[in-house]
Amino acid sequence: MRHFIPENEESWLHTEPAKESPQTSVTSAKNQTSGGVPADGKGGAATGAVHAKGTVTAKGRFGRVGGIRIAGTGSYVPENCVTNEDLAALGCDSDWIVRRTGIRERRHATPDQATSDMCYEAAVRCLQNSGTDVADVDLILVATITPDTPTPSTACQVQSRLGASAPAMDISVACSGYTFALVTAAQFIAAGNAKNALVIGADLMSRTIDPEDKKTFPLFGDAAAATLVTASDEFVNLADEEDASGTETVAKDSCGDGIIAYQLGSEGCFGDLLCVRAGGSRQPLTPEAYAAGDQYMRMDGRAVFKWAVRVVDESAKDVMAHADVSPDDLSLLILHQANQRIIDSAVSDLGVDASKVFVNLDRFGNTSAASIPLALDEAAQAGRLKRGDLVLMSGFGAGLAWGTLILRW
Repeated sequence: MRHFIPENEESWLHTEPAKESPQTSVTSAKNQTSGGVPADGKGGAATGAVHAKGTVTAKGRFGRVGGIRIAGTGSYVPENCVTNEDLAALGCDSDWIVRRTGIRERRHATPDQATSDMCYEAAVRCLQNSGTDVADVDLILVATITPDTPTPSTACQVQSRLGASAPAMDISVACSGYTFALVTAAQFIAAGNAKNALVIGADLMSRTIDPEDKKTFPLFGDAAAATLVTASDEFVNLADEEDASGTETVAKDSCGDGIIAYQLGSEGCFGDLLCVRAGGSRQPLTPEAYAAGDQYMRMDGRAVFKWAVRVVDESAKDVMAHADVSPDDLSLLILHQANQRIIDSAVSDLGVDASKVFVNLDRFGNTSAASIPLALDEAAQAGRLKRGDLVLMSGFGAGLAWGTLILRW
């Protein structure tokens, strides 16, 4: 996978980098050396740092995890529905929001609700839908960037409230968090170190965005969604095959259940495009930082939009090629619900039939880590998925990071 993202905003329009300006090259793992070292072999103080008049190499790592399946789903959204018209008092233009994003309403948690509260409700529904006793859960992963507290983790608070006897940990990759957590849980199960993993994506974004930011505040909502990942006995462990170029491939239908291909990637050199500046050890939340609004998320919307369009298109195509899957083979496409224009662009570029694309962005907005599992739960409850279906999921956002995978349902 290769795309170029110059640092200055005007250069976003170029398709090739200028020779004398900073640029980045994102290339798939099959074209890279291992260990994250730039192609020229010169490591810096931090791999991925921008070198003046040089090239940054970031990689999406490919993999697959057979022998796992999703046994159940569940979700929770707060009752408080906030429409575009409700935001008019803040100076937000309802028509602009719909035209630019496709969002018509979103949910906001009540002041007494925290992220773990939403997680708990989603987890209970997931366990009920899968017919699983909480005593059988032996791993809990919560993908979130809005934890109740810095410590203990939100996952530990969910584990305590559920009464589960399981290790629990948070995964902080923002909008890509669920795909990272799903792959992590799948690895635990495939390795025989867990049998029933509860994977939750949840974020309470309404408290992370500045209400005075009229272009960003309307985009986000609050939600939590859970999936129960368990072992499957339909995995056929075939030896990896290689094509003539030595690139590992996956024979079609060779993996049975599981994640038949995935790609996880990060581009930390663009972290400032979507970040919360204060509240950590780098910049504590001092009175000065609070007064400046640095406790809120800041986003360079135009730059992130263009990055997202490229990374979704290229990572999805790479994963499909890696799995030997065509757009016609897919039964459902679930992209991170960030912006309708990003989704439309991906559908057009990938050649996927629009009827296979699941969208609930209009009703919930961008719910960050909850976005994909929330859509997955709604699709499952609506009967959109049957055993053996291939589902392509792609999360992308702050980090910057992305995770794209194809799962056999």
